[in-house]
Amino acid sequence: MSVEVLDSVTIVSFVEDEEAFDAFIGDRFSCLDVDRDGRLSYAEMLRDLQGLRVLETHFGVDEKPDPDELARMYGSLFVQFDHDANGSVDLEEFKAETRRMMLAMANDLGFLPVQMVLEEDSFLKKAVERELTKVPA
Repeated sequence: MSVEVLDSVTIVSFVEDEEAFDAFIGDRFSCLDVDRDGRLSYAEMLRDLQGLRVLETHFGVDEKPDPDELARMYGSLFVQFDHDANGSVDLEEFKAETRRMMLAMANDLGFLPVQMVLEEDSFLKKAVERELTKVPA
């Protein structure tokens, strides 16, 4: 993990860079697609969804969430990705929903920079790294 500074432009410019965004999405999808069938099942996506830790922290302090509430939340997140409701997520669904979620996050961040603790292989960390390569020395 590392502490990074980012704003909405960091995220939007990464999403709009089709080559970088598609490469990240393709790599992430491949890592999640354990059985290599080109589709993500709920079980395959669950570990990644759990990594979001949406209900498990309160200002960085772990809390004990209700397991039923967590199960409902992860199921709801999976449904957001499964656009055709066939019980699995293909690469295009994964890309489209990740794009939508990241642009919503960018919209919420606004234009003022914020400091965030980021996981090394996370979408936001990749967006920051991409931005840093664009900054002239």
